[in-house]
Amino acid sequence: MRCGACRGVVVEVVILPDPGAVARFVADSIEQLLSTRPDVVLGLATGSSPLGTYAELVRRHRAGVVSFAAATAFLLDEYIGLPVGHPESYRAFIETHFAGQVDIDPRNVHVPGGTAVGGALEAACAQYEADIRAAGGVDLQLLGIGGDGHLGFNEPTSSLASRTRIKTLTDQTRHDNARFFDGLDDVPRHVVTQGIGTILDARHLVLIATGAGKAAPVARAVEGPLTSMCPASAIQLHPTVTVVIDEAAATELTLADYFRNTLAHKPPWQTVSPPPTR
Repeated sequence: MRCGACRGVVVEVVILPDPGAVARFVADSIEQLLSTRPDVVLGLATGSSPLGTYAELVRRHRAGVVSFAAATAFLLDEYIGLPVGHPESYRAFIETHFAGQVDIDPRNVHVPGGTAVGGALEAACAQYEADIRAAGGVDLQLLGIGGDGHLGFNEPTSSLASRTRIKTLTDQTRHDNARFFDGLDDVPRHVVTQGIGTILDARHLVLIATGAGKAAPVARAVEGPLTSMCPASAIQLHPTVTVVIDEAAATELTLADYFRNTLAHKPPWQTVSPPPTR
């Protein structure tokens, strides 16, 4: 990724051959971070993008390579209105694909909104922000990207300074997520999500994208203008961000060859490094 002495407001793009290589690269970064900071605070994304990384981390944990016993995790978002234990809740997602498969303490896995309902949700959002601060902030935040450029559940026109809050999903996002439910009518319309401002507070952002369907939003986020119409373009404001994509997701990048050349000729001293000290 980038060396500690060379931090600057530059989006680093790593283009790898396939989703497996993407998963291994990101898992390598987390493994290295754990080796220097066992009590790391991780920001966890849901959806299909990080699944390969989670599977690789679970494999390494079972092989005795990594431990999450001292780690803390904060999820990006959660649906509103799903009953506790619903299989498509993001609490259930992270338990199934990661947290329940490694040795992280369940008490250290935090989900925005919790079980709050109604008027208590706003207070729960404020408490989530306080909990992140109390943990010392997020060291490494995993991210995916939506087809319309959303980040977390920050839909187009979301404030780039927004904090954890309640959001209404667009029709496109609900259609994109309907494959996980029995039908479109079962997809909640409302969510709790970390805001763009909250996400940008993390020390290191790692955005994962694979497949041709992510090529257009990746290009808009990395090379397009900074705009609330593509919330993921806010990563351009962060001093330490790495976009890890496969060849299919790189097809609309104007500077794809430059990014490949940069990675191929990275100096040996410019290796993956932990984020800045808390």
